[in-house]
Amino acid sequence: MNIHTNIALKSFTTMRLGGMADVMVELKSLEDITSLYTQAAERQLPVYILGSGSNVIARDEGYRGIVALNRIMGFEIVQEDEMSVTIRVGAGENWDEFCAKTVEMGLSGIAAMSAIPGTCGASPVQNIGAYGQEAADVIVSVEAYDTTSGQFVELSAEDCKFSYRHSIFRGEAAGKYCITAVTFRLYRGMPQPPFYDALQNYLDSQNITLYTPQVIRDAVTAIRAKKLPDPAIQPNTGSFFKNSVVEKWLYDEVATKFPDVPHYDMPDGQIKIPTGWLIEQTGLKGQLLHGMRINPANALVLINESAGSYSDLAAAREEIITQVRDMFRITIEQEPLELV
Repeated sequence: MNIHTNIALKSFTTMRLGGMADVMVELKSLEDITSLYTQAAERQLPVYILGSGSNVIARDEGYRGIVALNRIMGFEIVQEDEMSVTIRVGAGENWDEFCAKTVEMGLSGIAAMSAIPGTCGASPVQNIGAYGQEAADVIVSVEAYDTTSGQFVELSAEDCKFSYRHSIFRGEAAGKYCITAVTFRLYRGMPQPPFYDALQNYLDSQNITLYTPQVIRDAVTAIRAKKLPDPAIQPNTGSFFKNSVVEKWLYDEVATKFPDVPHYDMPDGQIKIPTGWLIEQTGLKGQLLHGMRINPANALVLINESAGSYSDLAAAREEIITQVRDMFRITIEQEPLELV
């Protein structure tokens, strides 16, 4: 386990902000994990597990502890039958590469989540999703190190308490587990419509009527390329805000003033309204706030053009939240986690 000191967090997060981490290590095995937490406990140091840094915001003060880069790899077919294939994948594996591999195998279930940056171990944390699919639909279990018991455990999908862009890993059990592997059950056969509106519209525009996992992956990748800037070129974390899930009475209130408001039915009678649409109605789309550009192609995305600090990002975030709340009485929420 390689150990480094005084490492700039902005070099390991795609928003390219943040101070110094006192210590940084790479985790490549289960033995590395037990060693890490033993040493951290002896020195009374906190530990933060980081994947690719594509959904994490680092603060100016840095991290007074150990940042551990999860690089645990692996790909194993654990079960298959005529209908499905169950795959166990290491937490450090690249998510999009995993998507590509399963599509090549002719499997359905995650093709619409192609081109999401990050690692497979991060996928259950915020229950990633896109174009009508989400990780919770296909996750069987999550393997992790329980930092309270010092034991490796296996959590069922039910144990993870998945909901929209949420799980216990970013909720009541935040920091408790170091995820080591995720098991997915994917399905043989063709993806079945109806598809998410944006995806269906793209397929229709290309006169595509034969739906395969590869067709869906290619379509989603093309859509995302137009809407989401490459973080290697323009620093960003993808969608900076979650889509808004509101009670029906609040949706009705918005729809009274904006009859064309896009919306999607959610469980328990709630309604999802695209937050990008809400931001666009305020007139902020495309504007530069404190060095952060609201992406002209997708108002959910904040691009770091010239912000030099987390405080710049925080100021831009608060302006956006305030203007949306003042116009719609909806308080939008940040999607990326914060490294604290």
